[in-house]
Amino acid sequence: MKRIEREFGVAFAGEILEPSKWVQTALKKMPESGPLVWKDLFGREAPVILDLGCGNGRFSIQSAVAKPEFDHLGIDTLPVVIRYARRRGNQRGLSNLRFAVGGAHELLAKYIPEHSIAEIHCYHPQPYYDAKVVHRRLITPSFLALVHRSLIPGGMFVIQTDNPGYWKYIREVVPMFFDFQERIGRWPDAPRGRTRREIIAMKKKLPIFRGTGIAKANLSPEDSVRLAEQLPAPTFDADRRLRDLDRLA
Repeated sequence: MKRIEREFGVAFAGEILEPSKWVQTALKKMPESGPLVWKDLFGREAPVILDLGCGNGRFSIQSAVAKPEFDHLGIDTLPVVIRYARRRGNQRGLSNLRFAVGGAHELLAKYIPEHSIAEIHCYHPQPYYDAKVVHRRLITPSFLALVHRSLIPGGMFVIQTDNPGYWKYIREVVPMFFDFQERIGRWPDAPRGRTRREIIAMKKKLPIFRGTGIAKANLSPEDSVRLAEQLPAPTFDADRRLRDLDRLA
């Protein structure tokens, strides 16, 4: 009988295998200097998908199961959620998946080779409600310039939030770097939610804002940096009513 794991009644992708088939999905240490070498990390040449702020690994695992021809790296600043993600990836025998503890901005700035990533996903970035910490918000013009630089020509950026203030800002700045389209409705591959946060938000009947963007072909890395310097910082007012949801997720 298949061993399927569920969370809030929603199954995680993949089957928990017998221990002899488990693998190691931990990326425990970044290079001391220079970028990651994907062939060294995964043992093959394959397109790469990044999951920035991957949480407990639900989306990364789903994508690794559905797209075995792609390699995947999920990263999050919280060691506790990465421990859950790694365990789940290990138990499913996903050799095309790695998880690491770290920050998304630092990952792109220091360790991702230029034009090397097929897809970058960012689900429910923390909005930070207090004025004294809004500078920690991830989605900034300089971050988007790094995303654009990291993607291969025609590479895709996926962004999602349930915070209306964040979404208003995203709609303003993301189209400067990407041919951006808002998605109406749920993801067809995960109608009950791609992430833990999305599942919780849908159960509470909150609106969820989704969009995808293709990296603009006529924007060089140098031009994207100059563009970022001209765009506003994310100083929007976050919806404080969502704070309790943040704690639950």
